[in-house]
Amino acid sequence: MESFGSSVTESTDITTPDDPFSGPLKSVAPWNYTFLACLMFIVTSLSITENFAVMLVTFRFKQLRKPLNYIIVNLSVADFLVSLTGGTISFLTNARGFFFLGVWACVLEGFAVTFFGIVALWSLAILAFERYFVICRPLKNVRLGVKHAAMGLVFVWTFSFIWTIPPVFGWNSYTVSKIGTTCEPNWYSTDYYDHTYIITFFVTCFILPLGVIIISYGKLMQKLRKVSNTHGRLGNARKPDREVARMVIVMIVAFMVGWTPYAAFSITVTACPTIHIDPRLGSIPAFFSKTAAVYNPIIYVFMNKQFRKCLIQMFKGNVTNLDSTNLNQTSDKGAITATAESHLGVMSTIAARVPMSMCNMEKSDDEEEESEQSGNEGPKQLPLSDSRVCPL
Repeated sequence: MESFGSSVTESTDITTPDDPFSGPLKSVAPWNYTFLACLMFIVTSLSITENFAVMLVTFRFKQLRKPLNYIIVNLSVADFLVSLTGGTISFLTNARGFFFLGVWACVLEGFAVTFFGIVALWSLAILAFERYFVICRPLKNVRLGVKHAAMGLVFVWTFSFIWTIPPVFGWNSYTVSKIGTTCEPNWYSTDYYDHTYIITFFVTCFILPLGVIIISYGKLMQKLRKVSNTHGRLGNARKPDREVARMVIVMIVAFMVGWTPYAAFSITVTACPTIHIDPRLGSIPAFFSKTAAVYNPIIYVFMNKQFRKCLIQMFKGNVTNLDSTNLNQTSDKGAITATAESHLGVMSTIAARVPMSMCNMEKSDDEEEESEQSGNEGPKQLPLSDSRVCPL
């Protein structure tokens, strides 16, 4: 096996490549395809299992079917379809050593994987924006409802379709990758018309969603830091700030790990179409993007307290006995109790600890009156503005 250190060179010689639809590449040893097939089998199996569990638990528990969870389930659906189409086909073609399914299947697989992958990518961006919208309340009295969540889903699928269907109709094309076992947009085209698509695709499907994620989580962190400074009388007021900061970093790093190699690879070969990249090295970015379907459910679902409780109950076979009030983190009864909990996942932490007064930045006169009444009746409690939490 040649060293990867010499696998990237400038090539000006015109060579006749092997036909990837008729047999394996002669320059790649058979064991490389076997290794890739094993990796894709593991990644695909894990992804399909995890994301199917998310969809199943959402179907079984109506308490999870809330507006803020729509985009999380949509992310699992997209990741599930990526693995079902691209992962399965990649496993089969690597097991054979070449794309034996033919040209039509290559175009179909290239479009499906790109389309579902961009749906998943934009789902992460919309999820970040919805969290910012719920916590920071930029439109004051406008809350995230079913209509808003549905609009987010329509935007994700429509926008992703708009920017992944053009290669099917001639603006660029879906072709076999250099390794010869997967299909993707034609990054290697030297045609200026095709370059315009790659640049547009890079901006709309990587730079733009990444910007939404960074700005949304940045604004959210500013809000939480302000809450921690203002409500320092809570014993562990600083703790949610640190916990959420760690989770935000994990989310952004996970996004970058999954998609930056693929974006960098596409821009590199578009800017330098004569560059020669070893087929094995060229297969790594696509593999990284497919692994996102494995760790996305872990970060965004399994670390969510609501989903985790329902998953445990479902695996125990005890669906009907799960008390829905235990899942409602916005109830007045559980608000103070939730404040004392930690390590509940990013949204559980935010919901439990961010007071409504900081979401609105203002406290209405009615809330002040209710706060005074609560101080004169019954056992001593936090004022209403402190005990209420942002609706999640």
